[in-house]
Amino acid sequence: MKKSAATAFSALVRRDLLLAYRYRAEIVNPLLYFVIIVSLYPLSVSSEPKVLATIASGVIWVAALLSALLSLDSMFRSDYEDGTLEQILMSPHPTAVLVLAKVTAHWITTGLPLVVIAPLLALSLHLDAAAFPALLLSLLIGTPALSLLGAIGIALTVGLRRGGLLLAILILPLYVPILVLSSTAIQLAAEKVPYSGPLLMLGALSVLALTLAPLATAAALRISLR
Repeated sequence: MKKSAATAFSALVRRDLLLAYRYRAEIVNPLLYFVIIVSLYPLSVSSEPKVLATIASGVIWVAALLSALLSLDSMFRSDYEDGTLEQILMSPHPTAVLVLAKVTAHWITTGLPLVVIAPLLALSLHLDAAAFPALLLSLLIGTPALSLLGAIGIALTVGLRRGGLLLAILILPLYVPILVLSSTAIQLAAEKVPYSGPLLMLGALSVLALTLAPLATAAALRISLR
């Protein structure tokens, strides 16, 4: 990455973080949604610790996935409405680099808080202590991929007034492998079985998303703004 592109990257990340701080409700809402989903499962399924421990990995990751989906609209929507997105596409810097900057800011404000609060919610679900490292690693590796893949979907639907359902249809199939690998790693860790295999596959998916998603998102934005 050239120096000028790196400067543009850091400047755009700082801008989006400042905007997120000014509009803190957009950060809090997905986090509250995450907490509510996890908290409702013991009420609707069972309060037995063994039952909760069995489903804890799936519950936490389903909640994280839905919370990430809820937060995607904030990635490009406001920039599209005020014309900033067009200026980003007209920038002399590589669009993929600027897209990656926006995805990075999105993950810091929405994905990272989920990583921080997830262990507390895992305690409420009686997740085995042996599974906590796998939980944190899966979230640290998997949530960036959620933001990267979600950026493609929101870029394709940013010009639509009611694109929420279409966004879900486009993105949820891409999220399924992340959900399966992450929950499998946590379950294996809880059973005290080596869990590096699913995490390595999850890491490969995240690297693939990091490599291709910014390019795909940049192309999708150009299509949407034509």
